[in-house]
Amino acid sequence: MALPLHASIIIPVLNESAGIEAALRALSSWRDSGHEVIVVDGGSTDDTVEKARPLSDRVLVESPGRAHQMNAGASIAGGEVLIFLHADTRLPDDAMAQLERFVGSLAVWGRFDVRLSGRRPLYRVIAAFMNVRSRLTGIATGDQALFVRRAVFDEVGGFEPIPLMEDVSFSRRLLPYSRPYCIGSPVVTDSRRWEKHGAWRTILTMWRLRWRYWRGDAPATLVKQYYPGHTSSSEPDPSVSHAKTNPDL
Repeated sequence: MALPLHASIIIPVLNESAGIEAALRALSSWRDSGHEVIVVDGGSTDDTVEKARPLSDRVLVESPGRAHQMNAGASIAGGEVLIFLHADTRLPDDAMAQLERFVGSLAVWGRFDVRLSGRRPLYRVIAAFMNVRSRLTGIATGDQALFVRRAVFDEVGGFEPIPLMEDVSFSRRLLPYSRPYCIGSPVVTDSRRWEKHGAWRTILTMWRLRWRYWRGDAPATLVKQYYPGHTSSSEPDPSVSHAKTNPDL
């Protein structure tokens, strides 16, 4: 049964000047429907903040770190459902209707299926594996536009303040409350990292990082492999865009 939806969309950003306006314009219908859009900048060195202000309800400037930024956005959000959206990810046209059904369900959190923007057939295969893996394990990643009831977000304490795998950790802590509500209408996420670094190389890197995380390696150690030259245990390199900062396959 569909119930009224009161949502807050929280977008952590870092140096997203090239795409932030398009990302926020894509959410104009949400704002027109009474939902709020909150942008949380992690110290961009470009004009991301200036471009975001006219197209969002709130813009926060915080220290870098996606988990920290999302928690900061949630702390001021007024919605009963929190949606965590990457700046390079677009919600499907029926997302509002799908989330109204979620509100009427027994689930307390969920995610969307994902589709990569690139045209290569391999990207369809990659996305299919991501979606099947998520359905089997109950673990979701940031590219899948995680959403959660506000009360449960507060109860689990939000995202763990780690520099990598915060979405996987979040999923693990939500699983005792319910399996994820899986929406088949896919979000579309930019395939730029796959295109820049090569699809197979990116897949191998992601699998290696996920395996090491499941084995017990600390995210502070893993992030040094994902960001060469990384020195902080809690913050990413502020010169790098937030796009694809987690192994999502």
